[in-house]
Amino acid sequence: MKRVLFFLGQLNDRDVEWMIHNGQKIELKTGDKLIQKGNYVDNLYILLSGQLSIFSDETEDEEIAILGAGEIVGEMSFLESRPPSVSVISKKTAVVYKISRNVIEARLSSNPDFKANFYYSLALFLSNRLRKTTDQLGYGVPEEEDLIDTKVLDVVSQAGARFGQILNRFSEVKLSVNY
Repeated sequence: MKRVLFFLGQLNDRDVEWMIHNGQKIELKTGDKLIQKGNYVDNLYILLSGQLSIFSDETEDEEIAILGAGEIVGEMSFLESRPPSVSVISKKTAVVYKISRNVIEARLSSNPDFKANFYYSLALFLSNRLRKTTDQLGYGVPEEEDLIDTKVLDVVSQAGARFGQILNRFSEVKLSVNY
């Protein structure tokens, strides 16, 4: 859950409201593929509930990671405009917020404040993910694993409220099963 707070904490209320109105909710059944390794990703996703599994190969023999609510998916392909090197599959029934690359790019090109906040929030999110991966590989400092920069900590409660706003909004929206 903490990772989405890095992302939403750097956006302002107007940006979050814009995201709510320009994205949609999708539901995945167990085993549904959200992202296919090697296929371009046209959306950015936030996992609202459920679990997703990350696999590196087509046989789905080796699970790399399990993602829970609050994780962002598709961010690397969004930044690099390259196809993903992993597949993402629903481990359990999952509800996902999705917003298209085209919609985000239009907002980025027309709103410099959103652009700065959006990319800074992705940088914080990815930095936190890389730090966690480094820790899991045994190169981190375990007692520092949960430390958060005070500048980021200042916006965490506001980010939690924003994530709650997204959850509340999409609990009222009819599900879309087209992904």
